[in-house]
Amino acid sequence: MTTAGMSESTMVMDPGAAFTLLLSCPDGLPRSRVYVDFGISYDRIPHPDAKLEESINEIWTLQTEKNQSLYNGKKFRYGGHTLHHADGGDNKSSVCLHLGLTDYRTFVGTNLSPLWENFLVPSKDDSIYCQHSASPLGNGAIVKTADKRVLVLQRSLNVGEFPGYFVFPGGHSEPEEVGVLFHQMNKISKEHEALNEKISQEMFEGIVREVVEEIGVPAESLSDPIFIGISRRNLNVRPIAFFFVNCNLKSDEIQQLYSRAQDGYESTQLFDVSMEELLKMSERMPGCHRGGYALYELMMKANHGESC
Repeated sequence: MTTAGMSESTMVMDPGAAFTLLLSCPDGLPRSRVYVDFGISYDRIPHPDAKLEESINEIWTLQTEKNQSLYNGKKFRYGGHTLHHADGGDNKSSVCLHLGLTDYRTFVGTNLSPLWENFLVPSKDDSIYCQHSASPLGNGAIVKTADKRVLVLQRSLNVGEFPGYFVFPGGHSEPEEVGVLFHQMNKISKEHEALNEKISQEMFEGIVREVVEEIGVPAESLSDPIFIGISRRNLNVRPIAFFFVNCNLKSDEIQQLYSRAQDGYESTQLFDVSMEELLKMSERMPGCHRGGYALYELMMKANHGESC
């Protein structure tokens, strides 16, 4: 388990395909070894340039005028992580994710803004580098079928980001699912400890919910997710937490479920592919999902006893 820092894809023609692996857990971490520290100290810091800050509202207003269905929902903000390495014996490595609170409006006005690079701070410390960006933590799932295929979606041409590109199923864990609308000020209370536990649980339940909604498979066909790391698209500095999930259904069964479940807006086709086919498809993935493929590849090597 490593903080991968600036281990990034650079040999790509499409700038949207470049990525950085922020955290790699090739052995995979179950729910019991992924913790959360949720607090206001991991929230976005407003930029000192008042005009740049004003641009957030301006861009959101323009976007909502174009698309009145946009909803300013709450999101968990990625503020870094802490690794806890095993010392031997029965101890096992774990990770604590540092999460703040942000919203979709701020995401559109910072990460997705034409001025997104102006919000960045030159630093090798990722939490400082992205401190003025909303950076909501997305989620993605590498889903393997009973016949050893991996599920990949093709994005619709109607979506705003990367239309027609290949992606893994996913979305975001939702603060509102665990009743989070604002911060509790008392971080040492039992209530805060319980909230951290709820948010950690939502990280794992959220990705199952996304797979069920996007693919159409029943939740009971899916294994408990294991956390394999975090990748970030270099373009717009968008982070995604990736999980590995087994599905006990075969590809043809899943395709039938997808054809009945999908609404045709976010995705238009579901592919079930081999590892070789997945490698080729990864060349036409947004960087954050291309990083998801890299995390899966590291997991596969670890499982086969190869060095990473």
